[in-house]
Amino acid sequence: MRLSELQALGRTPALPLSIELADAAGVAQLQLLSLLRVLPGQRYVGAGVWRGRPVLAKLLVGNKASRHFQRELAGVRLLAGQGLTTPQLLADGLDAEEGGWLLFDYLEGAQSLAQAWAEVEGLPVLADEQQAVLAEALTAVAQMHARGLWQEDLHLDNLLRHQGRLYLIDGAGIHSEQPGTPLSRPKVLENLGVLFAQLPRALDPFTEELLIHYLLANGEHGLPLEALNKQVDKVRAWRLKDFLAKAGRDCSLFSVRNGAFALQAVRREEAAALQPVLADADALLEQGHLYKTGGSATVARVQVGERPLVIKRYNIKNLAHWLKRFWRPSRAWHSWLEGNRLTFLGIATPRPLAMREPRWLGLRHRAYLITEYLPGPDIIERLAPYVDNGQVPEAELQALDRLIADLQRERISHGDFKGHNIIWDQGRWALIDLDAMCQHGSASVYAAAYARDRARLMRNWPQDSALYRLLDARLP
Repeated sequence: MRLSELQALGRTPALPLSIELADAAGVAQLQLLSLLRVLPGQRYVGAGVWRGRPVLAKLLVGNKASRHFQRELAGVRLLAGQGLTTPQLLADGLDAEEGGWLLFDYLEGAQSLAQAWAEVEGLPVLADEQQAVLAEALTAVAQMHARGLWQEDLHLDNLLRHQGRLYLIDGAGIHSEQPGTPLSRPKVLENLGVLFAQLPRALDPFTEELLIHYLLANGEHGLPLEALNKQVDKVRAWRLKDFLAKAGRDCSLFSVRNGAFALQAVRREEAAALQPVLADADALLEQGHLYKTGGSATVARVQVGERPLVIKRYNIKNLAHWLKRFWRPSRAWHSWLEGNRLTFLGIATPRPLAMREPRWLGLRHRAYLITEYLPGPDIIERLAPYVDNGQVPEAELQALDRLIADLQRERISHGDFKGHNIIWDQGRWALIDLDAMCQHGSASVYAAAYARDRARLMRNWPQDSALYRLLDARLP
């Protein structure tokens, strides 16, 4: 097939594909065997074979192909020109009618630092294994900065380990101030902010310690910690906003359909498995284990194959209720966004998997939310043995401290902070029932909302109980 025909194949073209590409030696067939990343109708990145050699192919089609090709090629040449380790560009070409293509040496068995981090992320904070991964990343970034370059989309997936070397990839994000001359301090702080913003907040107290690895490879500038932290906060706020926007549009992470008769959002990797569930949610609710029925919501645990899930249906009670609800986003949509917000921020909650909002010519009625199921007890049940003696295990108190601290840091109020909405799950307290959750922009408004949350939590236990007195003294 011709390169331009990729544009019409959508997100999941059938593989393998044989694509005609021409270089100075003539026309040859690229056998595309797998796809690693797809931007439908624009960019297809995958592994294949070219002239008998394994390659990593970047294929660019559509009306933006020329611009994307030039950016990628310029970035690859900057990396190679400054002597930085990057996969060898074997062949490239641009045809105004067909599109652009770049073929790189394929690094068989390479592991990204994101994969390496995933293997050690569960260890104690800044364990030696974690520090080793971050040291590799910071050293590579420092070497790039020392040569006057920076990676706009800097993250651990763009750093590949292969046979004892670390490779920089994704030329499209490579920029320079003055190649060969160390990057200016403002640009260094800006770029490091992008990297540190993606690390768990538990590592924040160790930023200064981690910077040593950077400074050993590039000591051109002193790096004021306060300025770096401000940049990290700025990038984190932008990343959260960007992620929540993606939760509402069709992209690589989410499959979203928004029309006059339905709004449906599903995590893309779950789309095939959950489509039958979304199509038959009412029947599954009737068959499931009901937690709540009637009124404004019906909630049940359902079994889908070997997997337990929770379906929450937001009901319309009567005409007056419908008149209040039909014109604004449903509570399922709000809970979908808030669940994704907490997941992104690393605050425990059942992972939101899908939501569906049936409509009639845009007017809303019932709505559905599907999440993972957490089997643990709620905080009332978990702490019941300690109501009279107050001898709660310290690990559970510290987990509650962390939850409250995380919510305060992000200025998030729950809105219905009763004990049944706080679930013990694998050493953490997780939040459910996010219908009234809100992230506040004002500290004073949040303070009042937190006071209401705290008061609602404390009402779960008698004021004269030992447990009440313990928590009242402990909670900020």
